[in-house]
Formats: sequence, structure tokens, C-alpha cells
Amino acid sequence: MTYESRYAIGPNEYKSLDTKGLRENFLIEKLFVEDDIHFVYTHYDRYMAGGAFPVNNKIKLETIEPLLKEPYFLSRRELGIINVGGSGQVEVDGEVFELKNKEALYIGKGAKEVYFSSESSDSPAKFYLNSTPAHHSYPTKKVTKAEANKLELGTLETANHRTINQMLLHTVIQTCQLQMGMTELKTGSVWNTMPSHTHDRRMEVYFYFEVPEGQAVSHFMGPVEETRHIWMHNEQAVISPPWSIHSGAGTSNYTFIWGMAGENMDYDDMDKSAITDLK
Repeated sequence: MTYESRYAIGPNEYKSLDTKGLRENFLIEKLFVEDDIHFVYTHYDRYMAGGAFPVNNKIKLETIEPLLKEPYFLSRRELGIINVGGSGQVEVDGEVFELKNKEALYIGKGAKEVYFSSESSDSPAKFYLNSTPAHHSYPTKKVTKAEANKLELGTLETANHRTINQMLLHTVIQTCQLQMGMTELKTGSVWNTMPSHTHDRRMEVYFYFEVPEGQAVSHFMGPVEETRHIWMHNEQAVISPPWSIHSGAGTSNYTFIWGMAGENMDYDDMDKSAITDLK
């Protein structure tokens, strides 16, 4: 287990950051370390984003003593998992869940022993992880892409035709505050979350993947009246504070996973911004 800690900053402090400062505070450049679990602990809603990458060995989810001060990782937390690699297994207190590519698993508060493994070291699983504090224990449950609640949004004419797969959401399963899903852009579309929005009651993390080799995504953040961008590559994540928009445009189509936590569970609780208001 390895980890980083990122402290929360506000919109006034954000204005003073240069490109290096933006990247150091909000970009998560490397999530997957071979035969390791790596987390970034952000003080926005104490959200954790990370990756488990079992190639040659089964790896265990351990507590992080300096951060959590709990006997095991999920003592007072819940965990969402989406596999973005080859087929693998997640073992939760002795029960084994098979996860194929783009399948999700929710693990509730109180699970003591969690292990990750790959079906084959030639095509290892890559488990993208999001975790939030939890006040109640809900059952562990697998959610396939077919079982997700699907929304078709945008058009090819506006370069944002996309399918939103709501996977770990209260309309699909019970969670305390964690929400996760996956948005797939159609060929020829490059914009996500446009028109953009903020939700001061929730923070969010975006994880970009299936970005073709040699291509990139420009992620836009900041208050509506003062936006900045961060150039991102395949299998990188970005932290979005509650006061910030979170939109992106790629040099190709791509897929991204969104995860949220905060004051409420209302997916549609958004303060929308007109495209012509962005500065």
C-alpha cells in the first residue's frame, strides 16, 4: 500500500497557481503500480481515489495507519471498484467476485479482508478504486455494465454524443454517499460534461482511460468566470473541488469514470452554466 495526501484549497488560492501548481494539487498522474495498491487521499470530503494492479501476486487492501487510524481499511468507509483491465477477482471476507472489464463492485462499511487478483498475468486486471467515509453498512454487490442505468446525451453535431452508465448509484444499489459511473464517448465526439456545471454540495473525481496512444484530453476546471486547463493522458485522474466545473475535450474519443461524494445523493443536483458564460 502506498499513498499521497492532498489538502483542500479554495477558489481564491487556486487563482495563484501556475501550471505546475495546478498539476501538483489536482492531477493524479499514476494510479497503477505493479503488484501494489496506490491511493490519493483528498481532504475534499475525505475522498480517496486509487488503483489496485495485481500482476503476479494477490494483493491485500490494508489500512493506512497515518490517515485512517482504524484497524482495517473499511472500518468506517465504503469502497467502489470498476475494473478497467483484464478479468480479475475481488475477494471480500472469503466471498469471491469475478470482475470483467468495465464491471463494478460495491463493498460496504465493515468488510475486514479484501484481496485483489488477476485471472492472467498476461492481461492483468486494473481495479480503479474510490472510497468515502460511511455511516452505515450496505451489502457488497456486483454491477455489470448491462445492469447500469443508461443515459444517452448529446449529439454528434455538438461533438458530445455519449452514453452515461450509472453503476454505483442509489437508483441501482444502496450506498452511503459514494456515487460512481462510466461515460463512453461515441466515435467523433470529444467533449464531456458540456454544457458544464458545478455542484457546491459534492466534490468529484474523473478518471480518463481508453485514450488512444498519442492522444490526450484537456480537462477544464475552475470557477465559471476563471477556468484553467490540465492536459491529461491515458489512465490519469483529476480531482474536482465543489466550486469547480469539470469538463474535458479530447483529441480523440475516450471513456471516463466519475465518482462523487458530499452532501446529498441527487445526481441531478447541478448548478448549470451556459457555454457562453464560460471565461
